[in-house]
Amino acid sequence: MPRETLSAATHYHESAMSLFEREEVFTDILTDLQRQGWSVQDNVFSSEFIQALMAEAQGIESTNMLQAGIGRQQDHQLSLNARRDTIQWIDGDRPIRRDFLNAMEALRLALNRRLFLGLFDYEAHFARYEAGAFYEKHVDAFHGRSNRVLSTVLYLNQDWQQQDGGELVLYDERDSEHELGRFLPQQGRLAIFLSEAFPHQVLPAKRTRHSIAGWFRVNNSTGQFVDPDQ
Repeated sequence: MPRETLSAATHYHESAMSLFEREEVFTDILTDLQRQGWSVQDNVFSSEFIQALMAEAQGIESTNMLQAGIGRQQDHQLSLNARRDTIQWIDGDRPIRRDFLNAMEALRLALNRRLFLGLFDYEAHFARYEAGAFYEKHVDAFHGRSNRVLSTVLYLNQDWQQQDGGELVLYDERDSEHELGRFLPQQGRLAIFLSEAFPHQVLPAKRTRHSIAGWFRVNNSTGQFVDPDQ
């Protein structure tokens, strides 16, 4: 690799890593995923970065949010009985969004080095749950039918209390009625889990709830089929 390219890559990596609050967070996430297939970590990113993401999320006009649906591409459909959140997909057109995608790229590389998952890329959207909104129990991918491998949820909410509701409930992959845990959407908390394995739901929120939902994906393209990008 040319020296200039190597220098740019090093700077890119250092810039992305500076967004994380603690160096050991990668080790903690990777260890949990190897041991149990899911991880919930607090204080993953710096407080300044989380606050900037929260300001970005709050600044999105409601008219620019889409009603979330079920499924992808031609199978996509709205189902207000199953979920009530609104979303906006994230691309790199604004600095704070680009920084977030760069940070998750650094995590993708670490996951591939340690767990050999062959993760190809990452997609994400802002999610907003107004008071009363929820998402029924579901899985993010069906065995053999999706390119989503790992799901992530980063919570942005300030001063979230037990009475505010909106918990993420994660269920056992072998017994979908057995709860592994209920996790408040506290600011800076990151949940990550195998997309095909763990049913989960979002309980009704009592006030506006902000998060970023995302998926690390593999590339399932073949000579006859182009993997959809969303």
